[in-house]
Amino acid sequence: MDKAQFLISKIFTIPYFDRLIEKNNVPDSFQKCITRYVKDDQELTYGKVISRIYSYMDNEYRNEYYYKNTLFNNLLLQKHSLLETAALTELPIANSKADFVMINGKGIVYEIKTDLDNLQRLESQIIDYYKVFKYVNVVVSKKQLEKVKEFLQETKVGIYELTDSKKFICRKKPYSNKDGLSYQALFQMLRKKEFESILMKYYGKLPEVNDFDYYREALRLIEKKISISRFQELVMTALKERTILLEEEVFKNQVPEELSFYVYFSKKNRTNYKLVNEFLKKTVGV
Repeated sequence: MDKAQFLISKIFTIPYFDRLIEKNNVPDSFQKCITRYVKDDQELTYGKVISRIYSYMDNEYRNEYYYKNTLFNNLLLQKHSLLETAALTELPIANSKADFVMINGKGIVYEIKTDLDNLQRLESQIIDYYKVFKYVNVVVSKKQLEKVKEFLQETKVGIYELTDSKKFICRKKPYSNKDGLSYQALFQMLRKKEFESILMKYYGKLPEVNDFDYYREALRLIEKKISISRFQELVMTALKERTILLEEEVFKNQVPEELSFYVYFSKKNRTNYKLVNEFLKKTVGV
């Protein structure tokens, strides 16, 4: 990865786009990418620049943002509904962070391994993901495919290939695996009001203990009365309800393909489509 490609990875992140939209000046890193990858003497808008750099990523530099954004566009926008399916990213699970998660009737993890990644942590990541989710997939390019197939051949983990034509093809079907589900890992996914809602449903009251013992007692009560499979379903419902987006058509019509992942996961601009579009129409430097 050369210095210019490093700058692309720096730019195509949620915090960077948040700052870029918020401010009117052009950071040096953004200007350097324009100089390197945008061969155009005409008046440039931010939208055109982002589109040109993303086109370069498609052909030459498929980094993690590119994989996540393509997953979002191809699997969520094209095959599911934003009204019924929720997506999460960088979700902490035990000692790992799930790259991309979709929750509809079930929760599915997509662990991305780009050509820039190695497989050293993959085994421990999969073990962690199975503590919360029943379905896990690994997403790779053709370059990593055979190596990952061999690594996962005796497992229930699925494999998806991101092809040169930007399609995701299932090369190994994922199968349900609930053997690794963990009450503690699932409980850690929940916010206080979410697990309290579950306790009220099953017990009609909350633990009457001091603050120090409160979470421990809440988990003990859940383990006592709710099966692990049922608890996993309740956690999936909670994660979905806190993430679901209720403006599907507006999102699809106003958010450019290159920024789908960014807008959906931006806490600042998730529903601020007007501000995002005003930014994209601005001439660079104005």
